[in-house]
Order: sequence, then C-alpha cells, then structure tokens
Amino acid sequence: MQILQEERGLLYRRDEYKRLLMPGKYFIPPGCRVERYCIDEPFNPDNHNINGLLEQDKAIAENLDVIEVPDGRLLLVHENGNLIGAFLGDNRKVCYWKFSRSVGSERTRKFTLVDLNDAESAKNLDRAVLTHPLVTRLNIVLRCDVKSWEKGLLFIDDQFIHLLESGVHFFWDVDINSEGQGRIEIVKTDLRQQQIDISGQEIMTADKTPLRVNFFCRYRVIDIMKSILSIKDLREQFYTALQIVLREYLGSLTFDALMEKRRSIATEMSETLREVCAGFGLEFIGAGIKDIILPGEIREIMNQVLIAEKKAQANVVMRREETASTRSLLNTAKLMEENTVLARLKEMEYIERIALNIKEISLSGKFQVFDELRTLFTPKSGG
Repeated sequence: MQILQEERGLLYRRDEYKRLLMPGKYFIPPGCRVERYCIDEPFNPDNHNINGLLEQDKAIAENLDVIEVPDGRLLLVHENGNLIGAFLGDNRKVCYWKFSRSVGSERTRKFTLVDLNDAESAKNLDRAVLTHPLVTRLNIVLRCDVKSWEKGLLFIDDQFIHLLESGVHFFWDVDINSEGQGRIEIVKTDLRQQQIDISGQEIMTADKTPLRVNFFCRYRVIDIMKSILSIKDLREQFYTALQIVLREYLGSLTFDALMEKRRSIATEMSETLREVCAGFGLEFIGAGIKDIILPGEIREIMNQVLIAEKKAQANVVMRREETASTRSLLNTAKLMEENTVLARLKEMEYIERIALNIKEISLSGKFQVFDELRTLFTPKSGG
C-alpha cells in the first residue's frame, strides 16, 4: 500500500500499535492494518489514548505539534492566515501533524491560546475570527450592538465595569446557565428625546372643583450612571414624581385661575420640573397640558355661563346700534327742520316708496280728483 505525501499512517498488528508510517510504499503483512490520517486535520487516533501513543513512540511526538489547552482557554489554529480550527479547553491535548519539507515548504500554522476568563479580551481579536462558524458553534461569544443614539453599561458577575460607547462589542461568555444566561449583562439606554404622558390625572382645585388633566413632559437622559445605577424603574419613579408636581401646583389654583393660566402653566412649572429631572439624571426639554376635562355638571355650568356672556355681548351691540340709529334720526330731523326743500324731498322720497308698492288706484269724485292731486303735489305758496 502507499501512504501519500499529505498522509500519515499508524501500523497495528492485532490492535497493537507498532510504528508510524511516513509517506511511501509499504508491504503490509497479513494480520496487520493501517490507520490513515490527513495532515490537514487534527490528529485524533481512534480508540487510543494520545498520551500513551506519545510516550510509546518518540517518532509520533517528533512529527506532531502538541498543544495543551487548559480549562478557560481557547485554542485558535491558523494556516497561512486562515482559521482552520477552534478548540475549547478542557485540559485536552490538540495535535496537528507537522508539514514535511516536500509538502509544507510554503505552508505555516500558527497556534494561539486565548484566555476566556478575561471577558473583554475578545476585542483584541479580529471580527472575522469572532464571527467565524468554527468559533460561533462553541457558543462562547457574546455580541452587543450599541446604536449611535445609545450607551451601554457593562456588568460582569453582577459588578459594573464601565460604559460602552456606540459600536459593536464582543465578549467571552463561557458560563452559561440552564436558562441561557451568562455572567455578562449589558444594559443599554436610549439617549434620544423621549416623552412621558400623564393621562386622565384627577385633580381637585383650591376651590374644590374636580377635573382631569392630560399632561406631557419631554426629557433626555444625560447622566446614565445616575439614571440606571442609582434608580430602579426609572420611568415609573419619574412618572410618580411628575404626578406629585402636577397635583401640588394645580391644586393651589382656583378653577378660574386655572382656566386663565392654562396656556402658561407649563412655563411656570418649568423650573420645578427641571429640578425634578436633574434628580433622575435627565435633562428637561419641555412640558405642557394637552387637555383639561371637566365633569358633566361643571361643563354644563360653563356652557350656561358662556351663553349668558354671549347674550350680554349681543345686547351691548344692539344698544350701541340703536343709539347710533337714534342719533342719526335726530341729525336728519334737525337738517329737515332747518331746510324746507330737504323736508319736501324726503316727503317725495317716501311717497315714491309708497307708490312702488301700490298695484292699483281707484279714484272717485269725477273731475274734482285731478284738482285734488294737483293740490297735493303742488307746493304751497311761500314754501
């Protein structure tokens, strides 16, 4: 039989190891067998202890690269710059055949041991290695993407380590429990403008008027250490603080004052809201009242008040117009009194208006009617 240049063989007689076969042609006696191994693959002899073979035959030890991989270590094997193997440590020995001069003159292997106990040492490796299928199948790499509008907090074994800026981060996480959770936890926070709404907040004014208010507040996280590390359930506690501020301020106003100042309430509360936000590591951006909802009885009373106000305004307008009309009549009467021609023209104007509305005229009195009409439309002497 022939052992090829990229092969090595182990000769056995009745399952007892005899010797190493290098590339070449061999005569295999009856009762013997040969196990072939490719030098491009790790050496894992079938049904044999590698330590026993290394002690038994020095030729095998001389032709192998033997790397011990302790617990908590990862062995990366590169050939000509390409990753060809990744082995998780469990006090094992990883063996590769050395290249012969005829085969490996242009081929090189590199063995790298990585300490997995240092979770952040993954950042020292190329991303192509960390995302390689040979590494990802081991389920020891934790990837975290921090967006450009986010920041992250890194916790290892429940201890805060440092902040994570935007970008892609990789960590070694080998201690995975039955629930799929490791010893590394990353908490991300959104740094963009956010809004919290308080809807249907029931408030009693200073004059005991019940009403409901819809309120909003816009903010931004600026101190992530305070808002995340020092405060549990940030949004819930912030919501409660806003409720208290809103109740205290609106509860100090009467209903009429509230309705008059409803557009400027947010401005007057801004300083207090800014202090509240600062206590949570937030930056106050703005706030406002969206709606004031009145109970049915109050709303009916308000409608009646509005109707009464509009009626009063209408009466004022009517009286003003009547006064102007009366004043105009008075001025006309004075002019007519001082000028008889004007009075006669006004009289003729009204006669014309009356005539326009007359469809038929019945006359009686024979020839005297014309005399009477002539008398009616003829100005008197001295007039």
